[in-house]
Amino acid sequence: MATLDVFNSNAFSVVSLTDAINKVPFIPGKIGQLGLFTESGVTTTTVMIEERQGSLNLIETTSRGAPAVQNHINKRKARSFVVPHVAMEDTIMADEVQNIRSFGSENEIESIQQVVQFRLMEMSNKHDATLEHLRMGAIKGQILDADGTTVIYDLFNEFGVTPYDTIDFDLANATPVKGSVKRACHGITRSIQDELGAQTYDHIHAYCGSDFFDALTTHPEVTKAYDRYQESVFLRTGQARKQFEYADIVFEEYRGKVGGVDYTETGMVYFFPVGVPNLFRQYNAPADFVETVNTVGLPRYAKQAIDDEFGRWVKVHTQSNPLPICTRPRVLMKGVKSA
Repeated sequence: MATLDVFNSNAFSVVSLTDAINKVPFIPGKIGQLGLFTESGVTTTTVMIEERQGSLNLIETTSRGAPAVQNHINKRKARSFVVPHVAMEDTIMADEVQNIRSFGSENEIESIQQVVQFRLMEMSNKHDATLEHLRMGAIKGQILDADGTTVIYDLFNEFGVTPYDTIDFDLANATPVKGSVKRACHGITRSIQDELGAQTYDHIHAYCGSDFFDALTTHPEVTKAYDRYQESVFLRTGQARKQFEYADIVFEEYRGKVGGVDYTETGMVYFFPVGVPNLFRQYNAPADFVETVNTVGLPRYAKQAIDDEFGRWVKVHTQSNPLPICTRPRVLMKGVKSA
């Protein structure tokens, strides 16, 4: 069997390769660790999100016998989103698998699979980083492409809502007003609670840029609380963490950068509620392969193509089709270290 002929075996079919890339160990970012997004596969390349928000208002008094105040029902709204398509290809040349076995070896497929598996792992890591970037965009309310500037979806515009103004924490003030940080936190919590209405949540989380986190944890109002929290965590776990809870908000330093693209600005902080059902969703659409048309989408796909003319190379193709989204973007708020 010629070396490249093994790629025609079932071990290198679209099913086997897709199964392999979905088994590659996931290298989670902070958003993945938090478990914020609920994933589900869809059979189409677009997603329709339906909104029907209940209304609550006080009822005016009327005279006895007068017409009663009429109840108004909010109409349902539906919004369509095209699922982003993220694809990557790599080429394995014949020379790369030339000397990995002895001629006639019975473990030829197993040996070449190791080469393919390593290449899939490299590509999968890049898909992980891309997904984390898209998810961070959903937390900010603006999903950006890989260049960090091209807007894929502005969720505030898509849902027809106006975001809250950026909160200035004034952390660089040499003579800060007593309790100013706590009041800012309470205002953020109340605003998010107002947006959620009767919907329950676990806690408010905040992803901080490095400059914001340093300024916050060294602020005169916060320093003692931060030190006590870290001491408590160290006694329980034996290690310190780059996060702490203050004024009912969990602040966590977020570090994420690939190439020249920062996932978040160093002087900014982003707030969002955790534990709200169906608030953060991720829809995975099917791949654009003949075999996967109208099937339920998977997180990743992989496929290979052989140089039929001369047998000099094999191309490995990977793709994901994820749409991470916040279905109620008005709950997303942001702050700045100092305006």
